[in-house]
Amino acid sequence: MTAADLLTGLLADLAEEGRDLDDLVAPLPAAGWASPTPAAGWTVAHQIAHLVWTDEVALRAATDPEGFRTDLVASAPDVTAAVDAAAAAGAATAPPELLARWRTARATLASALTALPPGTALPWFGPDMSAPSMATARLMETWAHGVDVRDALGRPIPATSRLRAVAHLGVRTRGFAFRQHSLAPPAAEFRVELTGPDGEVWTWGPPEAPQRVTGPALDFCLRVTQRRHRDDLALQAVGADADRWLDLAQAFAGPPGPGRPPRAAAPPRSAPPLPVRSGPGRRSDCSP
Repeated sequence: MTAADLLTGLLADLAEEGRDLDDLVAPLPAAGWASPTPAAGWTVAHQIAHLVWTDEVALRAATDPEGFRTDLVASAPDVTAAVDAAAAAGAATAPPELLARWRTARATLASALTALPPGTALPWFGPDMSAPSMATARLMETWAHGVDVRDALGRPIPATSRLRAVAHLGVRTRGFAFRQHSLAPPAAEFRVELTGPDGEVWTWGPPEAPQRVTGPALDFCLRVTQRRHRDDLALQAVGADADRWLDLAQAFAGPPGPGRPPRAAAPPRSAPPLPVRSGPGRRSDCSP
């Protein structure tokens, strides 16, 4: 698969993920937009406003990288405060206006990423990234904030083939997660085996690797985006480093957060549960 084909597929998945969430929130009454989500202090409107902001910021990174870097330096003293301020400002906007802004941002960003010359490195809040990596990051964040919205509205979390890209990002950011906690990334190889929504097993790493993580793809994605406490998920780790990784997993840029507390009842599974190993639990918002 060429890089162009990869980007095309990722952007198609991103567009579909955005449409699914758009379809969920568009018919909500005002009370629905004001529903509190698991992110402390954030309503459904805050969640959508955050996606608007990050899509627009990503567009700036793609079309005006130097301007993005200038903005990043200005916000460096407290990026979290800037994220919260943007979400609050957006949440104060009338829902139809906020939705229209998000639709424009999604479409414009996709066009901008498609137009980038191959190999272009985009600045971001973490390491610079390629256009396919940016599309993957936007897909991950759209999905994760969609989980928050669905939790707020009491809707189930669907498992789709789009989770593969989210899971891939979760695997790729293993070393980053350790470094975020001032720990050296393990040198040993890892094997990750996840059961997708159609029963296919998605794999990363050599089959003989001693450090292993297995379980449903949905549960893994919920963990690496810190949308569920580890106690609530059917994930199994073999090896001390793999076990530690599931405690620290973080697929999003920015400082590590405490994650979510254990739920009273485990969320619906995408596959039969595996043995659960308990582990330790800022609002974990995949931001920026």
